[in-house]
Amino acid sequence: MLLYITLGLLVHFVFFASIFDIYFTSPLVHGMTPQFTPLPPPAKRLMLFVADGLRADKLYELDEDGNSRAPFVRNIIMNEGSWGISHTRVPTESRPGHVAMIAGFYEDVSAVAKGDLRSHIFTESYDASSEDFGAHDVTKLDTWVFDHVKEFFHAARNNQSLFSKVNEDKIVFFLHLLGIDTNGHAHRPSSREYSDNIKLVDKELKEIESTVKDFYGNDGKTAFIFTADHGMTDWGSHGAGHPLETCTPFIAWGAGIRLPQKVSAQKFDDSYLQEWKLENWKRQDINQADVAPLMAALIGVPFPLNSVGIIPVDMLNTSDLFKAESMFTNAVQILEQFKVKMTQKKEATLSFLFTPFKSLSDTKQANILRKARYYIKQKKYDEAVSLCRQLIHLALRGLAYYHTYDRFFLAFNVVLGFVGWTSYASLLIIKSHCNLMRGVSTEAKNPSRLLPCAFGAVGVSVTFFLLIQACPWTYYVYCLLPLPIWYAVLREIPVIQGFVTLLSTFPPRRFLGYLLLFILGVEVLVLSFFYRYMLTAGLVALAAWPFITALWTRAKSISLSWIFFCLLLAVFPLMPVVGRKPDIFLVVGAGLLVLLLSLFVVTSVIKRKDSFINEELVLHLLQMLSVMFSMCVVYGTHHSLLKKQGLPLLNQIVSWTILASSFVMPLLSPPVLFDRLFSILVSSMSTYLLLSTGYEALFPLVLSCLMFVWIHMEQETLQHSVVSCKQKVSTIQFACNTDAAQCRDLCLDDIRRAFFLVFFLVTAFFGTGNIASVNSFDPSSVYCFLTVFSPFKMGALIMWKILIPFVLVMCAFEAVQVTTQLSSKSLFLMVINISDIMALHFFFLIKDYGSWLDIGTSISHYVIVMSMTIFMVFLNCLAQMLTTRKLSLCGRPKSHVI
Repeated sequence: MLLYITLGLLVHFVFFASIFDIYFTSPLVHGMTPQFTPLPPPAKRLMLFVADGLRADKLYELDEDGNSRAPFVRNIIMNEGSWGISHTRVPTESRPGHVAMIAGFYEDVSAVAKGDLRSHIFTESYDASSEDFGAHDVTKLDTWVFDHVKEFFHAARNNQSLFSKVNEDKIVFFLHLLGIDTNGHAHRPSSREYSDNIKLVDKELKEIESTVKDFYGNDGKTAFIFTADHGMTDWGSHGAGHPLETCTPFIAWGAGIRLPQKVSAQKFDDSYLQEWKLENWKRQDINQADVAPLMAALIGVPFPLNSVGIIPVDMLNTSDLFKAESMFTNAVQILEQFKVKMTQKKEATLSFLFTPFKSLSDTKQANILRKARYYIKQKKYDEAVSLCRQLIHLALRGLAYYHTYDRFFLAFNVVLGFVGWTSYASLLIIKSHCNLMRGVSTEAKNPSRLLPCAFGAVGVSVTFFLLIQACPWTYYVYCLLPLPIWYAVLREIPVIQGFVTLLSTFPPRRFLGYLLLFILGVEVLVLSFFYRYMLTAGLVALAAWPFITALWTRAKSISLSWIFFCLLLAVFPLMPVVGRKPDIFLVVGAGLLVLLLSLFVVTSVIKRKDSFINEELVLHLLQMLSVMFSMCVVYGTHHSLLKKQGLPLLNQIVSWTILASSFVMPLLSPPVLFDRLFSILVSSMSTYLLLSTGYEALFPLVLSCLMFVWIHMEQETLQHSVVSCKQKVSTIQFACNTDAAQCRDLCLDDIRRAFFLVFFLVTAFFGTGNIASVNSFDPSSVYCFLTVFSPFKMGALIMWKILIPFVLVMCAFEAVQVTTQLSSKSLFLMVINISDIMALHFFFLIKDYGSWLDIGTSISHYVIVMSMTIFMVFLNCLAQMLTTRKLSLCGRPKSHVI
């Protein structure tokens, strides 16, 4: 089993990583010649202001009194410069946004941790601990930047060396303003704090512009650009492709920038212009990467080598010749990338297999460049600009073509491996539990010797094919991995034959009915990633389970409990996304319900007279105390942050202590099935309350109640089946969980049990208010533990919050395995198979075209379902540890101590 789990994890890690090679490889190429506009630039220097997390609508719109939050910026739009919306791409995070604006390309995921800092860069920044979401006033992050810039120019007047450097040409001043993003995370973009921060930035912008102009003697050679790296959702997060995250403001003014243009009508797909009262001032939208060539043209530096941005020449206040030359330079610079990319792919592909990009042949390139140069000489600048723009679009299409040249080849091999792995896991289950090998001769059981030779020959051929094409090492993994998997499948030909024979004895209508029911179930799970309410429909359908079986007549009270908790749980997927409407009283209410339930259990413990009484009673009281502390910390922290007094140190210490103790407390409880499960629930709830902001605090409680009923339902099902079950649920111990593979074979009910687990796991994710996107996770849920920005700690805490409902479901599944007397290995393999079928479904739905919302969502779906599959292995191990291990609170430990 350990070997199989290890191999399974390896295979799934490969499948998980494959999308980054297939869809998100590095766009960088090397070997191009730097290109720059061969004319004097309009500006000597440029100031780039990037307001982190600033949404376009929040800057441009008027407040409830009809006044602008940013009067200085609005004055620039109407009197001094050009404006529009800068459209960003997924992931909407700071580093990718800065790379797009300054380097002109959209960074691939693998390069996030890399950097390339050149010389002649002077930096100054505050300590990371300053980014405190619970601080009294986080606008100090921005005032710190502005104050230091003012001090910098003041110091330059008295420092001859610095003065001479600052007066050189081709200088860029980059001011990163983090206050708006921090206020957005802490208070939401609709808050007064967010709006006040915009007002402060606007005021400081005016002062900085005045300082810079005074320093340079109003020489008119400074260009200014104000924009943002990404936006933010209404609930204060970013990372995905929602329009609120991808639409950022862009305002440019100063040297080389065109003055405002009054227009009578504008055509845009949105209604922003009317809402912002800016319909009469020409709006010019750009892509975020377009900022880089614009800055390069303004100060006369070479265009970034890997830039895919297109210079917005309509924003330039220069001669038509300069605009045409700049666009020509832009076209040549992007065409250089296309040529290098084509050469690399041509050299790495066998000549008879290479298919060039036919829309941009060498002859066509030369003709367009020659014609564009001719237009410039003839002073037909508009025609030259139009032709260069056409060449840029063709070159970008060609870049995308060669960038995705191997996509189909790689995807085919990954799908081949995926299907092979699912087939092998299915055969392993069938072979272990269906006794299909009875009566099969020894010769039939042993595969032909030709099989390994054939696969060996294919492996050598594939290796040689990849070797002569100088493919990356990952290609070898994707292409060779399916071979051993399919070899293992074909070794089980007798099992396949026996299974086909078994199916032939099955009534066709009944078989088709079960197959359609299974497909429908999987489709509901897939659709739930797009529409959370599908889980509600699924839970309502599950509530009807007792009526289509004999359970309703045999166990009415349990059946009624099942129906009640299914319908109660069905409400949660209909609730809004967590974080949008925080309600601390619901969190405290959930804690009170846990305490009431604990009191009921404590009362029952006191009535019992056994050897566990003292130890168990102390444990329950400690857990109740932990829940009470959690409620107090949540309430106290919430009010402290509302008063902007920060996170109290005592609350922080108590929170981390409760988190640490929640891993130990369940191990002190008796290994009796319900006692242990209840201990796990209460310990988990004490931590979950600290990580909750609203109604999601109630979810694990309702889910656990349904899990308790599920265990009883499965016990009832088993008692009336062919398998005898003499033990009562109340007497079963987790420590007695032995592999019962030889006790009984698989039945259709076991497939249902596996499906139920996957359904409950998906419900555990979406039922707590998450959506299938990286922007659904609310950072305010970790404020009881820390408020200073720390991505790894915050990410780990949010991940644990997500996993707690998963752990509760997996522990209940452990109990189901014990009560149904089936091998844990077999049930778990069925669960993994169902998850893999879903993952394969989402693999085909991944997009790299369309809106950035669609692209980001498709990636998120695959990542979540693959992560769920991989985490399931670890969660299974964690659930086994939590349910079967036992520590002693006092005295000598039991024999099964860890």
